[in-house]
Amino acid sequence: MIAGRLTEPALSAAGEQSPARGLRRRRSISSSRRLSIRALAGAALRGGWAWTRKICGRDEAAGKAGRKAPGKMMEQRELEELKGRVLCAAVLEKAGFAIDLKESTRRAVKHRRSSDIVIVIHEGRGWFDPLSEAKGDVFSLIQHLDGVAFTEALVRAAELVGFRPAEPISQRPRTQRPIVSLAERWRARRALRPGSATWRYLRHERHLPESVLRAAIRQDRLREGPHSSVWVAHVDDGGIVTGWEERGPAWRGFSTGGAKMLFRLGAPEGLRLCVTEAAIDAMSLAAIEGLRDGSLYLSTGGGWSPATQAALQTLAARPGAKLVAATDANSQGEAYAGRLREIAEAAGCDWLRFKPPSDDWNDALREKVGEEAERRERRGGLPHARRPHQG
Repeated sequence: MIAGRLTEPALSAAGEQSPARGLRRRRSISSSRRLSIRALAGAALRGGWAWTRKICGRDEAAGKAGRKAPGKMMEQRELEELKGRVLCAAVLEKAGFAIDLKESTRRAVKHRRSSDIVIVIHEGRGWFDPLSEAKGDVFSLIQHLDGVAFTEALVRAAELVGFRPAEPISQRPRTQRPIVSLAERWRARRALRPGSATWRYLRHERHLPESVLRAAIRQDRLREGPHSSVWVAHVDDGGIVTGWEERGPAWRGFSTGGAKMLFRLGAPEGLRLCVTEAAIDAMSLAAIEGLRDGSLYLSTGGGWSPATQAALQTLAARPGAKLVAATDANSQGEAYAGRLREIAEAAGCDWLRFKPPSDDWNDALREKVGEEAERRERRGGLPHARRPHQG
């Protein structure tokens, strides 16, 4: 093994080094770092945990021994093999994160730990923090969470080889589908129509009123997806569909190949800009307010892409605009509200935090509908106030 060949260098009798020897020493240290990283990755893959940590602290000793460093190609291959055997979900589970099933999709699994959020993508090989610019692979995730150097991140990744994280959602095998453009896929879907399975889902499970659904239909924002789901369009400033949110009784996601921009409902030139995290919530808020005049109800689709931010900045720059942060009543909603406040302050427009009384606006709508139904039932069950006519 490589570790057995690492030896301590012999010191000169005088204890001093010539300039040439110092140059050779610096080169050997650089070579030793490549050597130790390769040895570390190899040991991780072979299960040699007893000496993986030791080798990290012996870079200089390996360099002084004068051993030739291995090629970069071999080093990269073994690092890639280690990376391929450790999932980001394993790192997060060990760090105390839990999966948020309600907010997860098949392609993007959200993990929470208190106010910390990490979304795992690329079938567990990649990640990003929706509240910052941080993203990367499993090694950078360990560095992001633990604040350690790359070499220590390798050690911690090696310790997770063979660890199987909890599976959030049963995954069906993917089937190959013909490539169809985004616009063609949108046009191929039927517009929402009364009485359909999607209509019943929106009316009876989400309690969205007919007036709001018809307003969204008029603006061509809704399509009927498979299995009673609804497709809700995100559009750019010119009204071009860039992607769509997908919501159903047992499905939540975003269009494959689509780009999150903004869902828009209401007055196109409206100055009261109500920003939510989901299109269902935007339509729910519109229902609660009765599609308030001069209001534009918006959804970021649960993300915060550069395109989304640019679109919000354009809207906030309208003279007389007022940005309403109607995001969820939780830590993520507060983080998004903070970003909206920054946009409003930069644009010089008014800003307001409008928090739902429940976790989100659809929960608030359903509670409102339930309370109204109870009141109607109580009124209908009361005895008649007047005595019946005699004779």
